[in-house]
Amino acid sequence: MEKKKFYITTPIYYPSDKLHIGHTYCTVATDAIARYKRLKGFDVMFLTGTDEHGQKIEEKAEEAGVTPQQFVDNIVTGERGVKDLWKLMNISNDRFIRTTDEYHVGAVQKIFKKMYDKGDIYKGAYAGKYCTPCESFWTESQLVDGKCPDCGRPVVDAQEEAYFFRLSKYADRVRDLLVNTDFLEPKSRVHEMVNNFIDPGLEDLCVSRTSFTWGVPVDFDPGHVVYVWVDALFNYTTALGLFNDKYDDYDEYWPADVHIVGKEIVRFHSIIWPAMLMSMDMPLPKKVFGHGWLLLDGGKMSKSKGNVVDPYLLSEKFGVDALRFFLMRTFPFGSDGNFSNELLIQTINTDLANTLGNLVSRTTAMVGKYFGGTLPAGSGATEDEKYLNDVYAQARESQSEVSLSFNFPEGDPVKYDVELITTALQMREKFEEQMESYAPHKALDEVFKLIDRANKYIDENAPWALAKDVEANGARLAHVLYNLLEATRLSGILLTPFMPESCGKLFDQIGAGEDVRTWDSAAQWGALHESTAVTKGENLFPRVDMEKALEELEQAEAAARKAVLPPIELEPQLTEQVDFDTFCKSDFRAVKVKACEAVKKSAKLLKFTLDDGTGTDRQILSGIHAWYEPEDLIGKTLVAIVNLPPRKMMGQESCGMLISAVHTEKGEEKLHLLMIDDAIPAGAKMC
Repeated sequence: MEKKKFYITTPIYYPSDKLHIGHTYCTVATDAIARYKRLKGFDVMFLTGTDEHGQKIEEKAEEAGVTPQQFVDNIVTGERGVKDLWKLMNISNDRFIRTTDEYHVGAVQKIFKKMYDKGDIYKGAYAGKYCTPCESFWTESQLVDGKCPDCGRPVVDAQEEAYFFRLSKYADRVRDLLVNTDFLEPKSRVHEMVNNFIDPGLEDLCVSRTSFTWGVPVDFDPGHVVYVWVDALFNYTTALGLFNDKYDDYDEYWPADVHIVGKEIVRFHSIIWPAMLMSMDMPLPKKVFGHGWLLLDGGKMSKSKGNVVDPYLLSEKFGVDALRFFLMRTFPFGSDGNFSNELLIQTINTDLANTLGNLVSRTTAMVGKYFGGTLPAGSGATEDEKYLNDVYAQARESQSEVSLSFNFPEGDPVKYDVELITTALQMREKFEEQMESYAPHKALDEVFKLIDRANKYIDENAPWALAKDVEANGARLAHVLYNLLEATRLSGILLTPFMPESCGKLFDQIGAGEDVRTWDSAAQWGALHESTAVTKGENLFPRVDMEKALEELEQAEAAARKAVLPPIELEPQLTEQVDFDTFCKSDFRAVKVKACEAVKKSAKLLKFTLDDGTGTDRQILSGIHAWYEPEDLIGKTLVAIVNLPPRKMMGQESCGMLISAVHTEKGEEKLHLLMIDDAIPAGAKMC
């Protein structure tokens, strides 16, 4: 019988020169879902890749002194680039697309022309706000405090000839799609899209640019390049062969079963993407799932903010599978999560070392100690336990609930067996329900219910006590250990999508062959061969010394930051000497900023109203507007020379000079005002 198809994608990533754990989070989650579907027997197509066009790429390449193609090639295929990171994190993608691939470029040109010929793309002129880092157009009303509502960075005025897509034409159909279907999840994202973008009035979308050249050319109108989000979104179809000869499985896999995306690009995937597909008369994807962000110190991880977390460093320190597990176990997938190294180590110690690792280690050690590594014949599932298997199998087939009641005599150990086995036989169905709902953290909860129950089972049966009289208790001891191995096997099957390498080692240690690592066998108690040889191998998840690990991480992160610091050019020191008495005549004082505003008709000057401790406000003008916004400086404590003679600047008097440091970085001048502790009172003399 032909396998059922399943097509899953991650967004194609902008090739940042500093990948962080936030990038890893989305792709690991997608990989776990893809592996889960393969485990169930699906024919899975898992697509990821890189979004390599746009103005910000062109600008970064220019800064680096290379061509845009050289810039993206280095980041995608170079050392520690995107492909290296996915290999490190054991990402099992079936296909990798780059938007600079020739087959994709040609296909996007045909797609653009088809929407143009239909009348859904027309020529006009764009005038509005543009966020270069996000490659996003915004209206004035959509800005937050005058800045990009997605990333909080400044926007620029953009005015140029452009083509527009009739997004407004599809507003009602897109709204109906979002409100009346399960196309977009979680539901909180639906409210955001409808309330913030559709109901206020969906405007037509600017879909070409003329102010830069790094993009897919509009082949019927030289000088225009296709807007990056048109280029990027259609990758999900061109990677299957739409309008190209590179691949030929579009009909086999499209429409996609799910696009897994970060919440910051839900707008593009849930409004613009379906509208363009409607224009193309193409089937819509079945679902878009917008996950939350990993936050660091309360804010989104961002290279520009300097708060990235290096997945290479964490993987080297704790192991890839431990990192993968932590990302999926700790954070509810639809919500934001607060990342910290302390939480990572705590999760490793609690769930992997103390709980799962403890179960594997103790069980294999006892089988080795009491039975030489191989359990005797007859230690496997009893007839009553096989009956339980049949009951749950029939319930699954008839989609009915199991209702069983038992009356065990006081102290009957069979009670513990039944509780362990019923927990195990319920696990796969509950796990499946959560994975199908895109809740991997809850799916892992179901697995750990069995692992916790198995650890409790050890204490209830006390194998060490049974081993004191093997002649009398040998059969019971062997059955207890078999049950522990079986609980470990079942847990390992469902943990495999999250920790594939570690689970392979786990199966080897408990002697579970390929035939009992399958999805079907995850619902069968007693499938493990009772005479299988068990080996106590390496400790799969060693406990981490929290204090030592945090100290080492801090040192490693500091060294990594230092290694990538750009070369800084300093102004040469003056050779002319100033005598000490002359220097002492300069009066340096602490001043507090009471007010600050831009000087009209000046692009550089800021006017400061300062408290210098005299009781009379002091006014100083400073040409630092290129580096500071006025509102960011109010309340700061600065240093000024206050005994310079007044001078006129733009018709206003400046009484003194603020002290700052200047250097050149990558050819760009940088300035930093000297700011001091706010506890220092205004007027305090600097010496």
